[in-house]
Amino acid sequence: MAKKNKTTIKDIANVLNISGAAVSKALHNDSRISEKTKKAVRQVAKNLNYQPNHLASALRSGKSKLVGVIVPRTNSNFFAATIHNIEEVLNEEGYNIIITQSNESYKKECANIDTLLFTQVDGIIASMANETVDLNHFEKIKAAGIPLITFDRGENDLNVDYIGIDDYDSSHVIVNHLVEQGCKRIAHISGFKRTRIYNNRIRGYIDALQKHNLPLENELLLESDLSTEDGRKKMQQLLNLKNRPDAVYVAGDYAALGALQILNEKKIKVPQEIALVGFGDEPFANMVTPKITSVNQHSYKIGRIAAETFLGYSKKTKIEQSLNKIILDAKLIVRESSLKNYNL
Repeated sequence: MAKKNKTTIKDIANVLNISGAAVSKALHNDSRISEKTKKAVRQVAKNLNYQPNHLASALRSGKSKLVGVIVPRTNSNFFAATIHNIEEVLNEEGYNIIITQSNESYKKECANIDTLLFTQVDGIIASMANETVDLNHFEKIKAAGIPLITFDRGENDLNVDYIGIDDYDSSHVIVNHLVEQGCKRIAHISGFKRTRIYNNRIRGYIDALQKHNLPLENELLLESDLSTEDGRKKMQQLLNLKNRPDAVYVAGDYAALGALQILNEKKIKVPQEIALVGFGDEPFANMVTPKITSVNQHSYKIGRIAAETFLGYSKKTKIEQSLNKIILDAKLIVRESSLKNYNL
């Protein structure tokens, strides 16, 4: 089947026997065009299913009213909820968003940025991929003269706005809770320490153990991609130790789910034998047995603040960006998986 050609302004002009310039002005509600002509142009445009070229319009006006959003994945409740709140705020101001996901791939993240810049977005709100170490692709955004706002995962070296929770303090809150439950040998399944948020959580975990005079052993600290499958593997690795932990703090709920699956399969009582804490407060954390204690990451606040930060720049004629950090306190949602006095 032959591809149908897209309707152009010239097609509308030919039907009405007027100039293309007159059609363009009519579509933009130019006061120099009569209401009769405007009405005729709109009707023909509708009949021919005319779709305006937003890219060309952006090139002419310097504003596309589009904002790019880059997330590691969209199947996370945290990222999905953050996107929802970004979109809600921006829609109210006449902006639409283009959502891209890196799937934790540095290469795909680079391609996403190139695509968004080519599309002439007015700004980019991003959370970095796990693989990202080199920041040159993000520097391209700054060089393009449009605002870059990072959230959840962002690097201070970029000197751009960042919104997230206190990851270092989150680990203290979790370890303190587990100590209060009588745990004395606490393991941590972390993300990759090359990523700032996971490095901060690792530092918080280590310092919290030291504060409580608890053992810090290499075998109790395992890096992970935080997938469900890797959560299963890391939990099994901890169970193979001669001296098992009595609590496991996992830096992501999907990996915590995998860890819980292994514990349930091995008939290990949670939390009586091993307490479990996740991170991210995914909806399933409140649906499994036992329900998983987790950290709420304030997706509502982070999404709205990120969007509002962009809107602040959108009102400026010249973008002079500086590092503004907004750090929200961690909120631990305590459930059965970490309460030692919970009766199964």
